[in-house]
Amino acid sequence: MSNFDDTPSGLPDQDPIPNSTGEPPSRDAIPPSLAGDPITYAASAPAEPRNPNSALPEDLRISWSWPHLILLLFFATTSFVVIQTALFFYYGPRHPMPKEELERYLLNKPQFIFGTNLLWYAAVFFFLYITLSVLRDSPFWSSLGWKKLKSSISQTWGGPWSYFLGGCALAIFVGLASSRVHTSENMPIQELFKSRENAVLLMCMAVLVAPLVEETVFRGYLYPLLARFAYGVSRHFGMDTSRALRVGISTSVLLTGALFGLMHGAQLGWSWEVVALLIIVGIVFTSVRARTGTVLASFLLHLGYNSMIAVTTIIGTHGFTRIPTAP
Repeated sequence: MSNFDDTPSGLPDQDPIPNSTGEPPSRDAIPPSLAGDPITYAASAPAEPRNPNSALPEDLRISWSWPHLILLLFFATTSFVVIQTALFFYYGPRHPMPKEELERYLLNKPQFIFGTNLLWYAAVFFFLYITLSVLRDSPFWSSLGWKKLKSSISQTWGGPWSYFLGGCALAIFVGLASSRVHTSENMPIQELFKSRENAVLLMCMAVLVAPLVEETVFRGYLYPLLARFAYGVSRHFGMDTSRALRVGISTSVLLTGALFGLMHGAQLGWSWEVVALLIIVGIVFTSVRARTGTVLASFLLHLGYNSMIAVTTIIGTHGFTRIPTAP
């Protein structure tokens, strides 16, 4: 017996407990941790907790939740008020005006209108970049759903051009449908077309800025958050995983589309028939995002949609040379 022998002196060696076949297992087959105390064994093989995101698709595995949304809404509201107030003092009239006259005055100031939107969009993106990328050490665009189209999706649904052309076709459908519904006679967006400079800037914003910003916020940020929430509620009430996931995605598609249409309501003078058409457009955008798993697909669809509107507007106004002067 050596000084490092664990077998007590004077006691015979005990045979190991036989296994289910009746044969004693070899000493090499016994885990070393079993020879020690239970605490040592538990430390050597800890039980791994179940990942709550394991049942979710990759594009729904996000790092933000409701507290972040509340903070984003607070920041967006505050920053909009601050930016608009600052630009109003810089570009606004130097003497008091009645409300209607003041609105007309500001509508003829593209620096105020489009400057407010551009600075506000930049502030919101800066907030998302700091809170979702810098503080969490995560890639900004991919965290918000901007990923390449998978080859399997491109083969089934077509490449990038198919989404762009699909957006163009959707714009033609909405244009034909809206021509048959009643619209408000004095929609605020029509006021912007009374000035050639405003009309050009509006079309540039619609094509170059709006698809990027709106798809990132609605389809990249809001869609997965609402889908996860609806999924969690469905699971809480005993729904199985696959069905709860379908309910979560479908609910988020409808809610995101509705919010997208309602966001444009003020611009359209709350003409509910036109707002309803935009809600359908929003649902189509989010459905494509959900099916492909990437914001890039809905962005291309949105880009084609707004590009077709811009082209038809340019044609209808003869290159912005025939701008209507009356509502």
